[in-house]
Amino acid sequence: MTISSRQAALAAVLLVSVAFPAAAEPVFNRIASFPVAQNLPDDKDKLSPTSAEIITATDDGNTLIYSDSPLRAIGFIDISDAKAPKSGGALMMDGEPTSVTSSAGKALVAVNTSESKAKPSGRLAIVDVATKKIENSCDLGGQPDSIALNKDKTIGTIAIENERDEDVNDGKIPQMPAGDLVVFQVKNGTVDCSSIKHVTLTGLAGVAPEDPEPEFVAFNGLNEIALTLQENNEIVIIDANTAEVKTHFSAGSVDLTEIDTKRDGALKFTGESKGVLREPDAVKWLDDNRLVVANEGDYQGGSRGFTIFDKTGKLLYESGASFERAVAHLGHYPESRSGSKGVEPEGLEAAKFGDDQYFFLLAERASVVGVYKDTGADPELIQLLPSGISPEGGVAIPQRNLFATANELDLGKDGGARSHVMIYERSEGEKAYPKIVSADKDGNPIGFAALSGLAAVPGKPGMLYAVSDSVLGSQPTIYTIDASKKPAVITDALVVKRDGAPAQKLDIEGIAVAADGSFWLASEGYSERLVPHALYNVNAKGDIKAEIALPKELAANEIRFGFEGVTIIGTGDDATLWMAVQREWGDDQKGFVKLVSYNPKKKEWGAVRYPLDKTESGWVGLSEISAQGDSVYIIERDNLVGDAAKLKKLYKVAISELKPAKLGGELPVVKKTEAHDFLGELKSATNGYVLDKLEGFTFDASGKPYAVTDNDGVSDSSGETLFFPVDLSATN
Repeated sequence: MTISSRQAALAAVLLVSVAFPAAAEPVFNRIASFPVAQNLPDDKDKLSPTSAEIITATDDGNTLIYSDSPLRAIGFIDISDAKAPKSGGALMMDGEPTSVTSSAGKALVAVNTSESKAKPSGRLAIVDVATKKIENSCDLGGQPDSIALNKDKTIGTIAIENERDEDVNDGKIPQMPAGDLVVFQVKNGTVDCSSIKHVTLTGLAGVAPEDPEPEFVAFNGLNEIALTLQENNEIVIIDANTAEVKTHFSAGSVDLTEIDTKRDGALKFTGESKGVLREPDAVKWLDDNRLVVANEGDYQGGSRGFTIFDKTGKLLYESGASFERAVAHLGHYPESRSGSKGVEPEGLEAAKFGDDQYFFLLAERASVVGVYKDTGADPELIQLLPSGISPEGGVAIPQRNLFATANELDLGKDGGARSHVMIYERSEGEKAYPKIVSADKDGNPIGFAALSGLAAVPGKPGMLYAVSDSVLGSQPTIYTIDASKKPAVITDALVVKRDGAPAQKLDIEGIAVAADGSFWLASEGYSERLVPHALYNVNAKGDIKAEIALPKELAANEIRFGFEGVTIIGTGDDATLWMAVQREWGDDQKGFVKLVSYNPKKKEWGAVRYPLDKTESGWVGLSEISAQGDSVYIIERDNLVGDAAKLKKLYKVAISELKPAKLGGELPVVKKTEAHDFLGELKSATNGYVLDKLEGFTFDASGKPYAVTDNDGVSDSSGETLFFPVDLSATN
């Protein structure tokens, strides 16, 4: 089977598998999320950056231990009850922990103590998990990266990277001193420092052989170590018993096809890139002969997928772009990384659960985990799991049917999500994620991101329209959603065009369907970037037929946060557009925003004021407006995530209240009634943290309500999109 046909087959398998889950087939679902900021010591500012990176588990599977580079600590999480993880605190390490593993009640921590990249140093710290005290440490003679233990936990190894300085000579290698590998003896979790042996790695790679850059290590059952030299694009096999190199081989290159190669605000999976060096990061053994590598890239390559070799270097399987394209079907593809290394597969874990052998591929930029079943031949993509932002490390705990990821990015100081550890359980049932996927169009995934508004397809229950926002600024799109499927399926995409070409300078936040079948789009402006606030009338072919600028009375007081939704009330000449303005503009009293009206036939503008709820932190604004029956329904939310999120509600305003006054004068204030609280659904939907951007809400042609979150195009976001029906009779 060719790579291209393999990609198509895997994409088809993914779409079918998520659309029609087999109830009897065990699946992985997230059961808990733990923000590692809960482990910050009392003397630290609660917004201090903290990051879960490499993660391990104690032998009994009841405690997770992760390295935290910015805090210069290791953190502990009690998962005795995996669905309710508890803080176990942190232990400061007097250096930068780069990796951690565990045995017999001890944590073995690789710690970088380098004065500079030109003068690398490091140590191996042995920590008693129960007392959280450092019992011993061993000098490593260089800057460590990955650490691993063999199957019976009697031998350990650490990659001594001595990483290059990217600010020196444009980051080109060689840069001395060279890295190497250390091997040491372990007994009951403790290490005899005198047993440390250094394995010389110079002269092996075809790329900068004098400067090996060891990255990741893993043992098979024969005490053989697989080691990646990432920048050197080399894989080395070492005999741990003798501390000698057995063989080595180049990781080689890949010709990639059907990928997005340009960072241009559009998703087009039609490009190609020839001769891309794999430059693997993580490596795991699938058995004693086969190993899998994650081809993240770090220097001159990064082939966006994974590869399986045997230990002689024979190529057994190449994923090509199949993983990345599967990610695109979930809306997790990071368009901003198209010109670089795409989804950047970085981490790996491999384990046997019951009779099934799996490996887990962690995509740093897409914030997903690909779950693959190892068949002994071509692997089978089983699931794509939602993760926190930038998964770095993963650990399997098969005896408890658990898997956990460490997600490194901490956006606390910017008001965003904190670094999280995510916990998943394997059990019988249905996949909780994804909630929405896309079909193929013209042989390629319908790329989607940042769904920011919803509207019903007239006369077709279960069918909806959605729009993309400025994330796809060069490809503004109206999507068609079949909400009757589980998960919902994006079946078509209509690009909005101006003069026959994709329209520019649009940030579509709302959509409504007119009686003639045309669309009204509300576009949020940003005057500093020459993006206007405006309304657009678009025909059924996607062509802009009219652009309605804001009147001077409104534009004179504009800020960046503009129209966030649009709906239509009335018929014929009385059909009036109503737009929800997200935040207070210059002429608004604090705590009040405008609902703005525009009658296209009469060309008349007006507005009323809407009272906002108050919260203790963050800001509050509107995200959607949708007319149904005798009311309009409005999403009101704060801009907070996780436990800080307090306001994600749906309010309704009687249409009889919408009596617009002229702009520039006194505006009447409408009364609102709470219709629904979304916090419960946002917390329980996939057992992640509460997402901030609940941005779309509408009723289908039968009157059934739906809501959707905006994933910000996977930029400083987990990329998760929650699309779900709403039970307005439910209380939360």
